[in-house]
Amino acid sequence: MSETLKIILMIFVFIGALFLAMRISGWKMKEACDAVILDLKNQNAFDPASAVELPYAKGQLVTITLRDYRPKALEELINQDEVRMLNGGLYYLRKSHRPGAANDGVAI
Repeated sequence: MSETLKIILMIFVFIGALFLAMRISGWKMKEACDAVILDLKNQNAFDPASAVELPYAKGQLVTITLRDYRPKALEELINQDEVRMLNGGLYYLRKSHRPGAANDGVAI
């Protein structure tokens, strides 16, 4: 096998590994977003009066376990206005996630 072919093959392997890592990271982030929404639904946090504090809202300085995507997922859900935050660090879901809402997670 020539050197040029080896270099081209290694470039394709590198691009494939990078693509796979990005797909896995995106999959983990989606799972974390779903977990945050489910957590807020289970705690019935649907309006400012029923807002709850989430223990993973603030990232830890030192972690020995695997990476926790929930703090970053919560930040992204706030940016997309799926979750709303009050001044005291309390969180609640916006109206479209309430039980009986027209589009409760169903794509039309």
